[in-house]
Amino acid sequence: MTQNSRAVVLASGGMDSATAAYEAQAQGYDELFLLHTSYGQQTEAREQDCAQALADHVEAADFLHIETSHLSEIGASSLTDQEMEVADADMESDEIPSSYVPFRNANLLSMAVSYAEANDCSAVFIGAHSEDFAGYPDCRPAFFGAFQQVVDVGSKPDTSITLEAPFVEWSKTDIAERGLELDVPYEDTWSCYRAEAPACGTCDSCAFRLRAFQELDARDPIEYAERPSYVE
Repeated sequence: MTQNSRAVVLASGGMDSATAAYEAQAQGYDELFLLHTSYGQQTEAREQDCAQALADHVEAADFLHIETSHLSEIGASSLTDQEMEVADADMESDEIPSSYVPFRNANLLSMAVSYAEANDCSAVFIGAHSEDFAGYPDCRPAFFGAFQQVVDVGSKPDTSITLEAPFVEWSKTDIAERGLELDVPYEDTWSCYRAEAPACGTCDSCAFRLRAFQELDARDPIEYAERPSYVE
């Protein structure tokens, strides 16, 4: 076993991180360490089940689940605050959506890098993509570039960990297309912000996911309460 064959994947339970895990394997990382966090999101039980299923599918070297309830206690996100309503999809908006969890990715990446350094992993994969950074400031390429500098400066001198965001310039449709090529088990992924079963079909996350499959003329294998058409 060499260090270069090991990678940590931030596994949210969603389709982007599942595709990132399969992409890591396609790039030659044959020992994957999957990190999943529950932070009080409304669908946390379903997401954890999906992340565990992903670990089984890729025969992960390890699966680590961490409770990060401080993000829920901090609040200010409709994903974690029961007093805030998850908005219906607005795919043209340039505003930061209410589902934004303040500085979440910095929290998650910090834990992932700790996990990677402790297990001699040479990369950390995250499934963030262009439609994320349109609304979430901690999904921008500049953020990942800056965080790479933090990793380089803040880890041991003999540690070399590369932050991999392979889809950062891709659309959701690009990710779905790549995932279908890699036979990602999308039936064991979850994207809905509102419900653990069935998916609502009308929140931002459901809308972007459904549109991706619709643009590829493929059927999303999970169950939806509604399946609106999101293509012109």
